[in-house]
Amino acid sequence: MLPTREGGQRQYVEPSLPAFAGRTGLASTVDWAVDHLAEPIGVVDLAAHAGMSERTFHRAFLAETGSTPGRWLQVQRVLLAQRLLEITDLPVHRVVERSGLGTAANLRRRLRAELGVTPDAYRRTFRIPTAS
Repeated sequence: MLPTREGGQRQYVEPSLPAFAGRTGLASTVDWAVDHLAEPIGVVDLAAHAGMSERTFHRAFLAETGSTPGRWLQVQRVLLAQRLLEITDLPVHRVVERSGLGTAANLRRRLRAELGVTPDAYRRTFRIPTAS
């Protein structure tokens, strides 16, 4: 049974990560990106890490994942922010810093666009209690 949520919210379903087993260049770049989400990395940095031109990287990434690199980065940052809201008591500005979303306003905007909720509403619904 799903937790009770505020009215009008979208269904919470964590998207699965695409398999990168067939492309070692993309797999290592994806792993690197996930480890560096708090930093201001972008498509230029991903392409450089993969040793490809931006255009070639964009095509390869889209073919492999069905998503653009920029959109993928945005989704990964939102997923990280969601996890931080669920498992920590960090204030929103710290969640923003660790997830690389830039500002609290951007986090609110992204959560509203992706899930239809604010960070506080998301935390109230999905907070995992810690053992005292």
